[in-house]
Amino acid sequence: MKIALKIDAATYRGTLIGVPRLVEALRQAEAQATFFFNLGPDRSGRLLGPLLAESRPGAGALARHGFAALLYGTLLPGPDLGSRCADILRGVREAGFDTGVLAWDHAEWQSQSPRGGAAWTERRMRRAVARYKKIFGEAPKAHAAAGWQTNPHALRLTQRLGYGYASDTRGTCPFIPVWHAEIVLCPQLPTTLPTLDELLGQDGCTVDNLHERVLALTETMPPTGHVFSLQADLGLALLPVVEKLLEGWKRQAHEVVSLGGLFESIDASRLPR
Repeated sequence: MKIALKIDAATYRGTLIGVPRLVEALRQAEAQATFFFNLGPDRSGRLLGPLLAESRPGAGALARHGFAALLYGTLLPGPDLGSRCADILRGVREAGFDTGVLAWDHAEWQSQSPRGGAAWTERRMRRAVARYKKIFGEAPKAHAAAGWQTNPHALRLTQRLGYGYASDTRGTCPFIPVWHAEIVLCPQLPTTLPTLDELLGQDGCTVDNLHERVLALTETMPPTGHVFSLQADLGLALLPVVEKLLEGWKRQAHEVVSLGGLFESIDASRLPR
């Protein structure tokens, strides 16, 4: 069975340090993944409230993001990731991994997209596509809304902008989105498993047994496999946990693939709406 690994690189530290380390861990494990990039500024400080609420051991805001990130976009200017980290982004593709669009400005998208209008949404999505084309020399094929936040205009644009598939949502299986009877012909591959930070600190879950909790959820698999989402910041802070997960999935005889690899294994014409 297939487990698609979705890695969101939203922050400067996560992109600069976390992404290369995750690439190396995946190569050693002979595993695949799709990396989704924040292509504009890292203004994580604008999410200061939610970030400071992350108090779980090993996954707190300081451990994940570093002190500077808590000020980006407020007291400090947000680093332009698509400009300053372009070589890292291209290096991910050169290493054989799929890439896609997370957002132009992940903090702005997470806080404002649920109520964003059509013009607001289109400007930001087209800006992200333009930056992606500048970096990679081609249009993106995959989209993943930052923080799983989206709106009907964004769903329509995943089709209009030519995305082959998207992972903007959470759910139980791949599907074709429908909004007020309007079919959006861009399949969604939702995140199906809880994230590491959601499990950590819950019901006795610690850094030492975190991988065991996830592996228990993948002992039995749905017919269309699972999608596991990982933030690059958290992959950096909890890299040993990620390595244990990759080893555990291999023992369970699962294939760790990109979202594209998962999409190729399903019949999109038969997806539920």
